Amino acid sequence: MSGEEHEDDVGEETEETKARENVTVVVLGDLGHSPRMSYHALSLSQEGFEVTMVGYRGSRPQQEILEDEHITLTYMQPVPTIFNSFPSILRYIGKVIFQAVILAVTLFLNTAKGRVLIMQNPPCIPAMPVCWFYCFLTRTKFIIDWHNYGYSILALTLKPNHLLVRFSYFLERVFGKLAHAGLSVTKAMKMDLEYNWGIKRISVLYDRPAERFHPISDHEKHEMYIKLAEKYKYPCFSSSTPDDTALSERYAERVVFKEDRPAILVSSTSWTEDEDFSILLHALSDYEAVRKEFPSHYPPLIVVITGKGPQKEYYLSLIEEQNWQHVAVVTPWLDASDYPRLLASADLGVSLHYSSSGLDLPMKVVDMFGCGLPVAAINFQALPELVKHNENGLIFETKEELANLLQDWFRGFPKETQLKESYYDFYKNIESFGELRWHHCWTMHALPLFRNG
Repeated sequence: MSGEEHEDDVGEETEETKARENVTVVVLGDLGHSPRMSYHALSLSQEGFEVTMVGYRGSRPQQEILEDEHITLTYMQPVPTIFNSFPSILRYIGKVIFQAVILAVTLFLNTAKGRVLIMQNPPCIPAMPVCWFYCFLTRTKFIIDWHNYGYSILALTLKPNHLLVRFSYFLERVFGKLAHAGLSVTKAMKMDLEYNWGIKRISVLYDRPAERFHPISDHEKHEMYIKLAEKYKYPCFSSSTPDDTALSERYAERVVFKEDRPAILVSSTSWTEDEDFSILLHALSDYEAVRKEFPSHYPPLIVVITGKGPQKEYYLSLIEEQNWQHVAVVTPWLDASDYPRLLASADLGVSLHYSSSGLDLPMKVVDMFGCGLPVAAINFQALPELVKHNENGLIFETKEELANLLQDWFRGFPKETQLKESYYDFYKNIESFGELRWHHCWTMHALPLFRNG
């Protein structure tokens, strides 16, 4: 069955399908931009469930989802743009009411009755009360996958004591307690839900890299550099010699990396308020100055920043104002299959995700580790559950610390960096992390919630 047929086909039940129990996965957002919920769906399918994913059309879902005959994508009608012309408070109320009605109609009329519904939180408004109401009427087990707190994200743009922030907190607390069970992305969040929210039935399920995030060969890296130069039109990857790149050369069956090649720094972002990219811009400005003063000690730097979001244009305008000669910044929107290859072809990752609650973890770091890529990450409360300073990555707190980390990491690149003894432990620990994949962890911590009671 093709991907397009799969997305739109309600499907005729086969004997095998009838034998499978139905599970509904709800995302009040872009299904294609919801990797953790997609991993839930794939694992549920693999364990013998029939899965309906409910959410909005947007980014193309990963190919494994489209090709799985036991996963049905049910898209909700998007919020009409007419609401954008309303005053702010009326716009918000109108959008919430519209979303609530559409989600309820979709659940009651366009999804198969199942024994379990799992929803992503945030956003909690209106997803949490609507999903609970549906589960209450249909006697369906209600599970919440806590990625973060909706009220803490709202507090980034509104005052912490704003009525909407307090209302969001109230809803999450009430319906969180009414859920049959929950999953959290960190131990810190589980403890907070238990001791501060009174929600006891929580299991920790860490994000783990999917199978497509893995180290690649030198030949595959070379092909990725060529693709960035030719398909994505970035001259910083190009070479004057055909079939070569600015970083690598191919001789028959052998790929050789150039000694004077630029280094690749990669970061993925949603360009939102919980990621302050001015920190990275400051560090890059410092790097530019150091490279200009000591050109033989530091390589040119190619910075690849992927993702879409509301603050992208603002930061792009700041980048364009810089007159950097030794730092090139590119911001591609990569094909889903190219993103893991980019991570595996880079030399260092940077995470600027500063959790609004301090209790979630950046999945981008998990993906980078899966590809064998060390990461420099900004510190917050739960981060040490994933990134351990000087063991599998680097942790910084200020723009000055990030600037120093980048200069230390790339000093003498690529020759001298290969001689640093600490690097061996970095890659060894990251390799150990990558050996434990999503589905194995999911079967231990999540599968019992779907099998039992």
